[in-house]
Amino acid sequence: MLPNFLIPETIVREAGKGPEIPVSPNSKTLLVTLGINRIMEQESLDIAIEGSSDGTTWKPLVRFPQKFYCGTYTVVLDLSKQSDVQVIRADYKVNRWGRGDTRPLFGLYVFAEDTTNAALTTRAVA
Repeated sequence: MLPNFLIPETIVREAGKGPEIPVSPNSKTLLVTLGINRIMEQESLDIAIEGSSDGTTWKPLVRFPQKFYCGTYTVVLDLSKQSDVQVIRADYKVNRWGRGDTRPLFGLYVFAEDTTNAALTTRAVA
């Protein structure tokens, strides 16, 4: 159920996948936020959000551009043409090059929230 962490705040040193999170059939638009709060030089992070209808076959739905720096980044995930998607998860890959320790090190989180009805719940200020 959303809102939820696709990757709870953690330290990542190798590629992996986040937990499977159910998506409401009424969800049409998700705002996905990537936060990177720790990083070393000469490394990169690739994160894709994948969706599945059965929990076994996964397809990429949206990707963040490759990241090299700390910061907070967002992408919009449009599910309006993906009505078969019942669960989503984050898939991440890390890379490091250059001298020193060859193992990547990232402190990060990925958070998703349903914004389908956000305009209906926002109050106007008089």
